[in-house]
Amino acid sequence: MKVVGYVVDDKLSELTRADLMKITHLNVAFGHVSNDEITTAHLKNMDLLKGIKLEHPELTVLLSVGGWSAGGFSEAASTGEGRSRMAESAVRVLSDLPFDGIDLDWEYPSYGEAGIGSSSDDKTNFTLLLKGMREALDRKGALDSRHYLLTIAAGADQYYVDGTEMGQAQRYLDYVQLMTYDMRGGFQVLTGHHTNLYTPSGDLFRISTDASVNLFMRAGVPKDKIVIGAAFYSRLWSQVPNRNNGLYQMAGTTGGYGPDFANLTADYIDKNGYVRYWDDEAKAPYLFNGDSFISYDDEQSLQHKCGYVKDNGLAGVMFWEYSCDQTHRLLEAIHQGLRD
Repeated sequence: MKVVGYVVDDKLSELTRADLMKITHLNVAFGHVSNDEITTAHLKNMDLLKGIKLEHPELTVLLSVGGWSAGGFSEAASTGEGRSRMAESAVRVLSDLPFDGIDLDWEYPSYGEAGIGSSSDDKTNFTLLLKGMREALDRKGALDSRHYLLTIAAGADQYYVDGTEMGQAQRYLDYVQLMTYDMRGGFQVLTGHHTNLYTPSGDLFRISTDASVNLFMRAGVPKDKIVIGAAFYSRLWSQVPNRNNGLYQMAGTTGGYGPDFANLTADYIDKNGYVRYWDDEAKAPYLFNGDSFISYDDEQSLQHKCGYVKDNGLAGVMFWEYSCDQTHRLLEAIHQGLRD
């Protein structure tokens, strides 16, 4: 069972030995795409990877390339030459640094909302890019007598399936990580859950982790290649009407990034006027103080997500982002939930 943790480069030094033993796959964020090639020149802590791999040889470490507003993908994927250059650069990364694979976080093929280049041709070009990268990694793997991983982080809702060919693309991937967080927030003023397991009645937004899993399975992704996402941070709405404990209300703001879990624990959960509520339909907690509404994951919601993974034969759980939980409680909950 996979426990996949994202960590940003400048937080690599914060990884504890105990936590590294609870993670099976570590995704280091982020490499970038520049001139059709993956670049790591801006990353400052690559020297720490060698020590991590020596101490934890069983740990699989991937370079995650992209992130919100990180462009270059559409341009690289648009030509055979560009796809080849990107595949060759991936091989160089794996030759120069102690990574075990590449994770692509293109947000998102066929869409330019993040201010990046996009094209209607991204839908097929994304598949071709993954095919070329898979072939290049396999050639290197044959020389090295090993398998290099190729994975993606995928948007959780219908738009991502519409903008890609997941049934074909998944053939070149070891697994698909569903970003089942930020499922509402930055674009919506209607309060609600951003990382809920199930879709509750009464919610205009019908997306949930379960809905996303079924969406990708219908699109052709085998269930044993699906990894679901957990959030170590929150989403917060302000100027919320004091009705229904703030749930499903039109707020005065969109759901911006709220406190991380360590800060929620210290100053928000049943503190300073905030009351914790539990939505048993959604299997998700939330906070409300009469004006501000906060959606997040905690140990209880993660227990349900882990049970869901095991009950449905999925590949595992991933989370964003390691440094958001200095209490270490959420990773422990995932570790225990998938092990039991």
